[in-house]
Amino acid sequence: QVQFAESGGGLVQPGGSLRLSCDASGIRISGIVISGYTMNWYRQAPGKERELVASSTRSGETYYADSVKGRFTIARDDDKRTAYLQMNNLKPDDTAVYYCNRSPAPLLWGHGTQVTVSS
Repeated sequence: QVQFAESGGGLVQPGGSLRLSCDASGIRISGIVISGYTMNWYRQAPGKERELVASSTRSGETYYADSVKGRFTIARDDDKRTAYLQMNNLKPDDTAVYYCNRSPAPLLWGHGTQVTVSS
């Protein structure tokens, strides 16, 4: 199955930081790239629907959900086929499984990476 691999999650106290990575470099199919696509980070909290958290377009524009604006930063390295989500000043409401995917032409959803914000 062709999927992105998310990593970097963990348990952090409120106010802490994490940096998530979304890696396509392990996908041994030369056609799977992120350049030319919008890269998106999503999250899904228990009992809630998956929501879009941040996006980075191929032209460099970014979008953030209001709930994370000013705290999260999305970045990408198209040569490495990797996207990142820097999360600062984390809050308990940020607790969720975080996923990445590209658009259009999304891949199958990966396993995500768990972020837990708790004291």
